[in-house]
Amino acid sequence: VQLVESGGGLVQHGGSVRLSCAASGRTFRSYAMGWFRQAPGKEREFVAAISWSGCSTYYADSVKGRFTISRDNAKNTVSLQMNSLKPEDTAVYYCTTSASGGIRLDEYDYWGQGTQVTVSS
Repeated sequence: VQLVESGGGLVQHGGSVRLSCAASGRTFRSYAMGWFRQAPGKEREFVAAISWSGCSTYYADSVKGRFTISRDNAKNTVSLQMNSLKPEDTAVYYCTTSASGGIRLDEYDYWGQGTQVTVSS
């Protein structure tokens, strides 16, 4: 299974960025997908998840109302639209896949290499 993230970069406080993740090597539409992030010196934390069908989405309280997760099963991609960004959103963002979905790290098995998002104040 291969997950490749793209779309990170430097953005100003209040700005927007869209992350994408291309998946291969697994029946994409059968698995939930998630985004986690890890800031320097901190543990990796849950950001958002989406069910295999796309009908159910879950968000960390810290990003609810600002971030939107979506997926395109025809293209084997999952995206994370990030709006109203804050300096505390600065982190490496990881795409991941899960047979069951959820918000715990141990519910996810395959991970991408991560993409850096830096929000300037």
